[in-house]
Amino acid sequence: MDCVFCRIVNREEPADIIYEDEDVIAFYGLHFSAPVHALVIPKKHIKNITDIKEDDEKIIFKIHRGLQEVSKILDVSNDGFRVITNTGKHGQQEIYHLHYHIIGGRQLTWEM
Repeated sequence: MDCVFCRIVNREEPADIIYEDEDVIAFYGLHFSAPVHALVIPKKHIKNITDIKEDDEKIIFKIHRGLQEVSKILDVSNDGFRVITNTGKHGQQEIYHLHYHIIGGRQLTWEM
């Protein structure tokens, strides 16, 4: 499997890491229209939300704890932020490794 996020987890691809624990890693994202953009991903390769299994329950909890920690580190926890995950072709998922975008740093709108 050739997955850029798995390569980041394995330190085979560079990333500016913000947060890490035994199950989750977070790093700065690229190409987004907000001052704050980070990605929070499980270290375990899970394709997307549709592939989450019951035994992934701990990992999903840890992702949410990672989102909390990253929001504090990036100083957006008080004013608010958005969490986005894209799933499948119509959801515009580009990298098929479950990941959550955390964006903020300004008032967000619903421009589409």
